[in-house]
Amino acid sequence: MTDLSQAAREQLAAARSAENGRNAKLVVHDGVLRQSLIALAAGTELGEHSSPPAASIYVLEGRVQVTGFDQPVIAAGEITVLTHERHAVLALEDSVFLLTTVTGVPTAEA
Repeated sequence: MTDLSQAAREQLAAARSAENGRNAKLVVHDGVLRQSLIALAAGTELGEHSSPPAASIYVLEGRVQVTGFDQPVIAAGEITVLTHERHAVLALEDSVFLLTTVTGVPTAEA
């Protein structure tokens, strides 16, 4: 079990001191399911990238803007599904979010 509040504080402290202004930790990895805790210092952006088959972002602290499509600012306590369009994530202030992804869909054997 992971204490997300404590982990968020640790990741944010690491991001603030990192040269690139970010830090990430994989907290759940179960088959195709992954949950990563990502911290970004204010003004830091995760460059444009594509989404996996399914993804959501839950902001624990701060505010982020998902760019590349019509998405409002996501603030602490809010969760949203990410589209399959290319996008970037910009930290409007020091922020930590839980990124949940499904990297594939298992197929049933015949």
